[in-house]
Amino acid sequence: MDEELLSRLKARQLRLSMSCASAFLIALLALPLLNYWLPDAMATRIGGFPLTWLVLGVLFFPYVWLIAWVFIRKSMALEAAEVREVQQARHRETPRP
Repeated sequence: MDEELLSRLKARQLRLSMSCASAFLIALLALPLLNYWLPDAMATRIGGFPLTWLVLGVLFFPYVWLIAWVFIRKSMALEAAEVREVQQARHRETPRP
């Protein structure tokens, strides 16, 4: 039973990891693609900087931090849920006098 719960936790963690990695890859690939497809829009100056540099230098890092924050919170929630399931399963298995 514990192996089944551990296997389920690994599968959930893998899904979470893949979704966070996908969000990172989207951001990583979006900037070069936007520069390629929309060069005029990405060259627009905002606060003295081209939009490309603003996105890369200012917005990219908070986005990565957000992905990490979401990953940590959801990972901890998955582990806590799994611990609760194990405790409930053991409670059900414990014979009552």
